Amino acid sequence: MFKDLISLTKPNLLRLNVFAAFGGYWIASKWSFDWITLLWMLIGCTLTMASATVINNFYDRELDEKMERTRNRTLPSGRMKPKHVLLYGIILGIVGLTVLFTLVNVLCGVLGVIGWFAYIVIYTMWLKRTSTWSTSVGGISGAMPPVIGYCAVTGEFDMGAFLLFAFLFLWQPAHFWSLAIRRVEEYRTAGFPLLPVVKGIKRTKIQMIPYLVLLLATVILLYVYDYAGIVYLIISTVLTVAWLIHTISGLMTKDDEKWAKTNFLISVNYLMIVFIVMIINTTKL
Repeated sequence: MFKDLISLTKPNLLRLNVFAAFGGYWIASKWSFDWITLLWMLIGCTLTMASATVINNFYDRELDEKMERTRNRTLPSGRMKPKHVLLYGIILGIVGLTVLFTLVNVLCGVLGVIGWFAYIVIYTMWLKRTSTWSTSVGGISGAMPPVIGYCAVTGEFDMGAFLLFAFLFLWQPAHFWSLAIRRVEEYRTAGFPLLPVVKGIKRTKIQMIPYLVLLLATVILLYVYDYAGIVYLIISTVLTVAWLIHTISGLMTKDDEKWAKTNFLISVNYLMIVFIVMIINTTKL
């Protein structure tokens, strides 16, 4: 039971987002921060995100039965009752948002609500089942953790918060579409109208490119606006250009699955490395 409760929160996704929230806090604090506020922010953010993923599992349970990658999840396999999972998700959300509103600040609570609503209502309940825009618009929720971390320090949504939002928002499409290309037939069978299913793999690869070009601009602006130093600029620029070049190379490849697997792994490692360098090389160190 405990293992299922954890798996419902999608721990791999959760860890990535919690790390991003920590990064946002550290960047805003510039190595001078309140450990108690950091702790409450991480707890509130984690529980709110966990709530969203649990409720996502609840709504997707019938579609998950149709995909090999997801049919062994807790609900499709029948290890827990749907009503119990829904209640679990609601409780996590109430506790998480209460922590953000009362023990961090109101702005972080509002951002938590926006992220939760975007993931559950806009992405899961609406666009995921009806539109190829689900990945792009759903990126709003995925971009919230570093912003919440940042605003826990500043108490305001300024240029730093906007650039961190843009960074995560622009990172997500190429990351997720790489996975979607690898699993395109599974998604087609399950009835998800993802971009590679509806428009094709080549169109999906092309559409990744403008996101990565804008991501490169965002990376540079974080340095220009003095949120990170020159070491960050050099490393993150090189990595972004390398990812962009590999993405463009996908237009010529004959092995889409191998290319997509590599592009997905690049995206995961890219995010971790850039955030670590950004944290270490924050300005006013």
